Amino acid sequence: MAKVVPTPDLGVAHHTVAVNGTELHYVSAGETGSPVLLVHGFPETWWAFRKVIPRLAARHRVFAVDLRGFGDSAVAEDGFDSTIASEDLHRLIAHLALGPVHLVGQDIAGGAVFRLATSHPQAILSFTAIEMGLSGFGLEALGDVTRGGSWHIGVLAAPGIADLLFAGRERQLLAEWAFPAMTAVAGSITPQDIEEFSRGFSRPNGWRGAVGLYRSMLSEGDQLQALASRTPLTMPVLAVGAGGGAFTAETLRQVTSGDISSIQLEGVGHYAAQEAPDQVSDAILRHIETVDAHG
Repeated sequence: MAKVVPTPDLGVAHHTVAVNGTELHYVSAGETGSPVLLVHGFPETWWAFRKVIPRLAARHRVFAVDLRGFGDSAVAEDGFDSTIASEDLHRLIAHLALGPVHLVGQDIAGGAVFRLATSHPQAILSFTAIEMGLSGFGLEALGDVTRGGSWHIGVLAAPGIADLLFAGRERQLLAEWAFPAMTAVAGSITPQDIEEFSRGFSRPNGWRGAVGLYRSMLSEGDQLQALASRTPLTMPVLAVGAGGGAFTAETLRQVTSGDISSIQLEGVGHYAAQEAPDQVSDAILRHIETVDAHG
């Protein structure tokens, strides 16, 4: 595992736990209120929620995890996928012994958090999706470069290519392509952020977590369609759209048994939690506290 860099200025505590055959790093904040679990996307870590956590922690117990293969969690092994990531999260919730949690996931974490919420609905109080799609419901199209999709999806899904092309260039890749390409709010991603996000990818086999999730994205459509048909989301659902427009809400409506709530953040790019932390925090708080009030 990478050396965990403490961040006392953010008011979080760092933890490492052995679950499901790996070691996960997570941070916690807040002492009262219903629990919230935050799950990052690509190329992020728990740090993506650094500005959201204090706002939520004023009224809730907040936990933000590094997925397997990301940040300060252990590197992923070959064969890692969204099913394994989902079970990692399930075991983490059990380890925390908090009872059901408000689950917040974004971006490429979609397959894992959707599997978690449909397989273990008793562990989830509410489901919030930020800039998230699902395989089987249109997400695969983002890998089709002939129709405006992004080249990085196929590269990450191809065995060994990420290490071949990206090793030693992690900071450059994130600073000059990944964040600039999908960020709309100037200055929202700082050099410190790039350094923090790139640390995990700079480890030997540091791309395996991302590789596993992108391979899942291109292969699990039939599985997620079957899950949605058999066990759609039944808990209260919030879709937060930003740079992707209505895509998140349109996806969630297809996999939820009832109505969903949705908001659209204007002038905000893909990395909504970093670009518009106040708006994202307010949306999450309104959603989860409405759920708590009617629980």
